[in-house]
Amino acid sequence: MTGDVINLRQQRKRRQRAERQAQAAENRIRFGRTKGERERDRREDERAGRSLEGHRVTEHGDGSKPDDDSPDRSV
Repeated sequence: MTGDVINLRQQRKRRQRAERQAQAAENRIRFGRTKGERERDRREDERAGRSLEGHRVTEHGDGSKPDDDSPDRSV
C-alpha cells in the first residue's frame, strides 16, 4: 500500500517552471515580432537614416548655406 514518494520541493519547482514557460509563451505571442519583421524594421531605419544624412544642410558661421557662393558674403 505504499505509494510513490514525491519530493515536494521538486514538484513545486516543476510547477513554477511550467508557469514561467506558459507566461513566456504568452508574452511571445503578445509582444514578439518575427525575425523577418525585426530585419525589415532595421533596414527601414537604416534607409531613413541615410536619407536624412543625405539631405542634411549645414550653415556657415555667417548664416549662409554651403551652396550659397554669392560674392557679397561678409566675413
